[in-house]
Amino acid sequence: MRFCNSFLSFLRRISGEESCTCVSSGVIIGLFARVLNRSGAMSSFNLNVDVNQNGDIKKADTTDDIDDIDFSKLLEKPRPLNIERLRSLDERSLTELSGSPQRRNADNASRVQDHADYVASPSVGRRSGFNTPRSVHGFESHPMVGEAWDALRRSMVYFRGQPVGTIAAVDNSEEKLNYDQVFVRDFVPSALAFLMNGEPDIVRNFLLKTLRLQSWEKKIDRFQLGEGVMPASFKVFHDPVRNHETLIADFGESAIGRVAPVDSGFWWIILLRAYTKSTGDSSLADMPECQKGIRLILSLCLSEGFDTFPTLLCADGCCMIDRRMGVYGYPIEIQALFFMALRCALLVLKHDGEGKEMVEQIVKRLHALSYHMRSYFWLDLKQLNDIYRYKTEEYSHTAVNKFNVIPDSLPEWVFDFMPSHGGFFIGNVSPARMDFRWFALGNCIAILSSMATPEQSTAIMDLIESRWEELVGEMPLKVCYPAIESHEWRIVTGCDPKNTRWSYHNGGSWPVLLWLLTAACIKTGRPQIARRAIEVAEARLHKDNWPEYYDGKLGRYVGKQSRKCQTWSIAGYLVAKMMLEDPSHVGMVALEEDKQMKPVMRRSNSWTC
Repeated sequence: MRFCNSFLSFLRRISGEESCTCVSSGVIIGLFARVLNRSGAMSSFNLNVDVNQNGDIKKADTTDDIDDIDFSKLLEKPRPLNIERLRSLDERSLTELSGSPQRRNADNASRVQDHADYVASPSVGRRSGFNTPRSVHGFESHPMVGEAWDALRRSMVYFRGQPVGTIAAVDNSEEKLNYDQVFVRDFVPSALAFLMNGEPDIVRNFLLKTLRLQSWEKKIDRFQLGEGVMPASFKVFHDPVRNHETLIADFGESAIGRVAPVDSGFWWIILLRAYTKSTGDSSLADMPECQKGIRLILSLCLSEGFDTFPTLLCADGCCMIDRRMGVYGYPIEIQALFFMALRCALLVLKHDGEGKEMVEQIVKRLHALSYHMRSYFWLDLKQLNDIYRYKTEEYSHTAVNKFNVIPDSLPEWVFDFMPSHGGFFIGNVSPARMDFRWFALGNCIAILSSMATPEQSTAIMDLIESRWEELVGEMPLKVCYPAIESHEWRIVTGCDPKNTRWSYHNGGSWPVLLWLLTAACIKTGRPQIARRAIEVAEARLHKDNWPEYYDGKLGRYVGKQSRKCQTWSIAGYLVAKMMLEDPSHVGMVALEEDKQMKPVMRRSNSWTC
């Protein structure tokens, strides 16, 4: 009875009712169980009680045990769960992958281990519904979610009766140009949305169709492209005379400016791993055609040449920023995608036969690339101060200013932009050149791939919080910051009218980046940043009919040439919402840090006093 009195007192406190005496003990126990279950306490407390049909208690633990319960603790907010995760293949060190013969021979078993956390996940086999998925955690879905799913499904492309992708935009008010095609990079957020909703078929079809396109002969004018090059996009052509459908691919020969789709192959590998991770089905990745496709893509990147750095040398317009924007050289977006693709390839490649040599090359390159990026592309307040005081014309391997960067070339804006706590990977590093601009995609991928150390990942999040107005403003997220203007704009962009200051790729705000920001926030344990950004986007995104990008320093205006009903803006929002509601989805696109890749940072003093 002491238990009943104690619990009645507890009920009065949470309900505000003083008259709660005429309640049967069976009802009390039922309410008690519901409170425990809702508060998460049932997992740590086992009450052995049996109640008969009349509501009377038949047996229970000792009353002393029951009376010891402190009901006031149930009013406290539940503590975050400390989940012990299995050590999956994502967390295996690169040294282990390249070292032990037993590991190399047991590739199938080890690769299946990558799906252990998927099998243990409560979302396995769950399909949220063909149309609008319900929140798995009981959160109220925003009204935009249903509209977004409808719009996403309208963008689906079919080839001979099978869904194979989503077109870039469903905007009939503008000339189509190439917006009626399925872009490899654009389809990634759509693919993730379908995977999270339990619809993997469209993703599988896309991966297989683009793989087939890779094997086509690729020529631009009289020059034949590398065998491993993936298309930038493709479209379905219907011949009404023969009533026959064919695929038409673009490897850059039709693109504006004839830009090379360097990132397409990396996105393909990343998506293949996401599909395998989500479905738990490695049969697609195990296909000889897929194994060969991965090797061909990476052979383009790992071949020997005149390079003195482990980074990839690229032309301008080689990635999401597909116009002349001064990203030639070693752009952060390509390096981060390259790093992530290498790590994903380790998880899906068979580590025997033809894959063995490739795996060894990947492991060596990852060690060198992680050191290079973490050492020379990273910028925080201390490093900025060091560069500000650099000596120049240093010779020999002991030089600190290895790239002979002239301190006077530091832009004025970076001194005010850099917070006391925070940092980021800068846009480009090459001889006598550092591009100090912030690029969102590269930094988010750096976090997800664990190219950034945990400390660096935290610093990137600190920077975003500290510079919210500059990087998020009224619509997430700035593709780069700051914008280039005036004489610099004329020189760098060639007077590009589409890339005027604070527009398009020159400081424009791109809603698609919301999914990358959300994934990075969840991985670093900062979901509140993502939640805030999503709320900002929800205020306008649907009302403005899902624009491609926004203009202005704060992202206040719909872009002057922005397409409406842009598919990856829609999909990016959906993926961000689903990841925030079910953080386990982040496992599709996030990799744990490999402890073996931590560089030993040693710097000698090399500045003037």
